[in-house]
Amino acid sequence: MLMNPRHRCFLLQSAAVLTAALCVPGATSAQAPQPPSGDPYVRKLLEVERRLAELEAAQRAANESDDVGYTGPSFLPPILPRPAWFSRPDHDASSSDVPRFRRIYREPVPPPGEAPSRRSRPNEIGIDDPLEERMLELEKELRGLQEEPEVDYPTLDIGGRIHFDTWWFADDSEGIHFFENPDTGIDPENRVFFRRIRLELGGDIAQNMVWRFQMDFNSPEDPEAKDVYIGFTDLPILQTVLVGIQKRPIGLDHLNSSRFNVFIERPLVVEAFNEDARRIGIASYGVSDDLVYNWRYGVYLLENVFDDGEYLGDSTQASVNARLASSPWYDDCSGGRGYFHWAVSGMAADPDGDVDPLDTNENEGRFRTRGELRSNQRWIDTGRIRGAVAYEILGLESILNVGPLQIVGEYQSSWLQRDDHTAGTGPDVNFHGGYVYVAYMLTGEHVPYDRESGTIGRVKPFEDFYCVERCDGGVGKGSGAWQVALRYSYLDLTDHDIEGGVENNVTFGLVWYFNPNANIQFNAVYGDIDEHRPVDDFTSGHFTGLGTRLRMDF
Repeated sequence: MLMNPRHRCFLLQSAAVLTAALCVPGATSAQAPQPPSGDPYVRKLLEVERRLAELEAAQRAANESDDVGYTGPSFLPPILPRPAWFSRPDHDASSSDVPRFRRIYREPVPPPGEAPSRRSRPNEIGIDDPLEERMLELEKELRGLQEEPEVDYPTLDIGGRIHFDTWWFADDSEGIHFFENPDTGIDPENRVFFRRIRLELGGDIAQNMVWRFQMDFNSPEDPEAKDVYIGFTDLPILQTVLVGIQKRPIGLDHLNSSRFNVFIERPLVVEAFNEDARRIGIASYGVSDDLVYNWRYGVYLLENVFDDGEYLGDSTQASVNARLASSPWYDDCSGGRGYFHWAVSGMAADPDGDVDPLDTNENEGRFRTRGELRSNQRWIDTGRIRGAVAYEILGLESILNVGPLQIVGEYQSSWLQRDDHTAGTGPDVNFHGGYVYVAYMLTGEHVPYDRESGTIGRVKPFEDFYCVERCDGGVGKGSGAWQVALRYSYLDLTDHDIEGGVENNVTFGLVWYFNPNANIQFNAVYGDIDEHRPVDDFTSGHFTGLGTRLRMDF
């Protein structure tokens, strides 16, 4: 039997690393000094080489005496040519803001005194061969592997992110001035600010319980609660259940982490129909064994409690949300450089368009958003729709990724019903919108995909950006990764007597990834608003905004 290629590769790599570690930086192979014979690393290397030679000799002898009697060449599958975009598989995708709940270690714990079965180890072959067993032992010895320490619950993980933004309004019409400042008509002001300063804590309470706490300190005098929940994992049927503040499953771009999104701000329709995304709720998260399907569903309160953290009032306004996502094509051989994703999501909400004036609650039948940049006001806004008794949202989404090229699109529609007795009410209305964007990695990387959550992951450059002085003189440089993108976005919030506005935007984006955890984004946004309710007689306007974001997370 031939030696497992994975083990042979590992031993040869180990030898190369040990040898390289003893060489003087900058010296040529001819000038490299010979290490002293008493060096422990040299002794270890020589011992590894000796034992490797013995094992190869024993394998050759075993092959010569094989009962089958086959002496021909071993079978090697042909190496087929693959497209260029498969040539450099990237690292594993990082998770989105939704934690990964599938357990890494699912092997049953063996009885006391019994060793774990080697057959449970993935990608092993020939494990019944004593030579292969010896190779496994040698690999473990070289790696210095130790038994996994027993977990001490509860556990604590710490993370965070910082997003530093600038926005400059290069051009805007007078209508935009009044949409931004209805009383004065002053144009939108340029701004430099921290969009996010988040601290994240989380971990396991017990083997089957998780927790997370995330706060945003971008306004130090008024912190905002983001993810705050407690949950159970590894449940039968339900798999994972979370209770607390968490994202409602409407809109791919909202479920993507702000750490990984291609553009600085989210699309119009995603933010309008699921403003700020997070609500108090109870939800179940699941994924099929083959990772082709994942789903989430739950019940959420409609009021956004990011500011005070509590729902107060007698008007209970809630929604039922669900999302089913699938990745029917995912190219494992290339490390996920090719994949196709689709998903359908829905929401049935019960707002109160006739809230008692003495009630603390407000009518949650409302849709609004900013113009894919940061401004004081949300320029298109339906206002709180009087008489709103129910609304439903249907969302469709897809991603096609072929190496460095990615195409993403979403469409959402909302149908709102009104009663016939509230003062100022009217007929039922429909709002809708969508977006599509094309992104391309100029340096050849790809945007990873998380099959457990149905969201995009962290881009990892082939080469980090750096510029440092070498110890032997000169300058060492790395270029990082570069990505360009173009997005078209559309939203219609005007129907019958509701004149929220119709907006069309085009955004050009450029991202420079310094390393997997830090990058800078550049966006140029052109927008046009029409069919807006009159504000000082203005019903339309256009604008151009230029934005940057310096983004990092840990």
